[in-house]
Amino acid sequence: MITSVLVANRGEIACRVFRTCRQWGIRTIAVHSDADANALHAREADAAVRLPGASPADTYLRGDLIVKAAVAAGADAVHPGYGFLSENADFARAVRDAGLVWIGPPPEAVEAMASKTRAKELMGIAPLTDPADVTEADLPVLVKAAAGGGGRGMRVVRDLADLDAALTAARAEATSAFGDGEVFVEPYLENGRHVEVQILADTHGTVWALGTRDCSLQRRHQKVIEEAPAPGLTPELTAELHDLAVRAARAVDYVGAGTVEFLVADGRAHFLEMNTRLQVEHPVAEAVFGIDLVALQLRVAEGHALEADPPRARGHAVEARLYAEDPASGWAPQTGRLHRLAVPDGIRLDTGYTDGDDIGVHYDPMLAKAVAHAPTRAEAVRRLAGALERAVIHGPVTNRDLLVRSLRHEEFTSGRMDTGFYDRHLTDLTRSAPDPLAPLAAALADASTRTGRFGGWRNLPSGPQVKRYAVAGEEHEVRYHHTRTGLTAEGVHVVRADPGLVVLETDGVQRRFDIARYGDRVHVNATALTALPRFPDPATQHAPGSLLAPMPGTVVRVAEGLTEGSTVQAGQPLLWLEAMKMEHRITAPVTGKLTALPVGVGRQVEMGALLAVVESD
Repeated sequence: MITSVLVANRGEIACRVFRTCRQWGIRTIAVHSDADANALHAREADAAVRLPGASPADTYLRGDLIVKAAVAAGADAVHPGYGFLSENADFARAVRDAGLVWIGPPPEAVEAMASKTRAKELMGIAPLTDPADVTEADLPVLVKAAAGGGGRGMRVVRDLADLDAALTAARAEATSAFGDGEVFVEPYLENGRHVEVQILADTHGTVWALGTRDCSLQRRHQKVIEEAPAPGLTPELTAELHDLAVRAARAVDYVGAGTVEFLVADGRAHFLEMNTRLQVEHPVAEAVFGIDLVALQLRVAEGHALEADPPRARGHAVEARLYAEDPASGWAPQTGRLHRLAVPDGIRLDTGYTDGDDIGVHYDPMLAKAVAHAPTRAEAVRRLAGALERAVIHGPVTNRDLLVRSLRHEEFTSGRMDTGFYDRHLTDLTRSAPDPLAPLAAALADASTRTGRFGGWRNLPSGPQVKRYAVAGEEHEVRYHHTRTGLTAEGVHVVRADPGLVVLETDGVQRRFDIARYGDRVHVNATALTALPRFPDPATQHAPGSLLAPMPGTVVRVAEGLTEGSTVQAGQPLLWLEAMKMEHRITAPVTGKLTALPVGVGRQVEMGALLAVVESD
């Protein structure tokens, strides 16, 4: 019987596994890098072990240190979570060799399916593994990392001239994320649907196929919204997907939880890969089938048999991934203090953060997963969209607006989406539309803290007070007056103006604005604003054409032959910045001359640091 579990992972998935372990009376053990010493998963565990390492991100890839930590802390089992070492057969063997229970599939099954190229061969599908074989007739193709997942190490190529650059970038990103730079090339099916099957197998020969999930809403091959069951599939196609998933599991004598992924196009299922671990989106399967997959993983690891048939599915579940990223800066990952994160009752929130935690630069920028379950798809989608809209998220910029608008988009609500959804709609879905009254509410709340509700007025007429705010990259100026009856503003009736609450009336309708301020950052309901100084600081001004770091990170590449004085073309890549295990390309904004390049490979930079200056012709 398992009595103590070490989770060889961090953040949200570690906290999620710990939750089930506590319910089962199992002692929990965390591992952490120096950057994670005060992280939620380290604080929640019954015991925590520091992992030394050259860099925080690489620390969790040191299987030898994790096994040593498990033995030292008295663990009798290891749960790998997802990412990092979860699909590393050598790590699974090392855990078993140390006399510990491995809460996952046999190393041989991990080995057979961990490489996407080997998995395709096992299923009788051959990718174009040699880039030299790619011709114009094969386009478009997808360059894809052989290991790992999460959208990293993937590039779509539509022009042969771009293939070499895509291979270089994919290899670099795969090496950084998974410690394995192997990539392959396969045909890219336009506008298919990404559908997967959750499987669970025991050591007694039973394999469950737990419905289907649709994960078609993806940006940069990173899943954004997932749901179960996948809408609109025929019973025949669903049965085929189940059969193929079970066949893949039996082919490698699979044990435990896993996922078999497909691309569905023209009514046909195309095998993509098998993930030999728990998936990020596993909560939707749990909600629909009324199960706890981590609890079942524990039971299977203890040798218990599953029931002959899986439980019946009930209702529909939808999950949205909340990321700290800024659409106004090219979806750059965001860092900083997460002051507040809360969703309405009735919504499941899986997260590795709590109020007051800092979001660092070393890891994936996902803050949380929000999950809604309801009797029908329409109800689940509506419930999740409404909950996200009312969620309290105070801190870095997030993709919350994208999630809400995506869930309410007609193409999604009707179940007609595919993997090209964001290619078609991302611009419209991220078009800035801040609440026009939010800046005024912020200004009135600030004024109330300075003067009191009825203070600051003058006997003689005077000009209005003026404040400026930045909202979604745009500047907004607001004006208001102090009078003997309180604060007033043109076009609205100020019903109430307090530091934390402003009530404004327009056309006979009163609206409530909840205000929270953290330094120069102001949150007004769901709108985030930055208070701007009355007079700009000359020291913060940069020369025209300056390229600033959109996030903290490390310069990992500079374009070959690029030096100060080089002539560059608009859109030409200048350098690559790595942050949160992904590469971000910095390009020339205009055609002209590179007049400054103050950074080099290996240089760590803070957000806003000067990277280059391009003077326009």
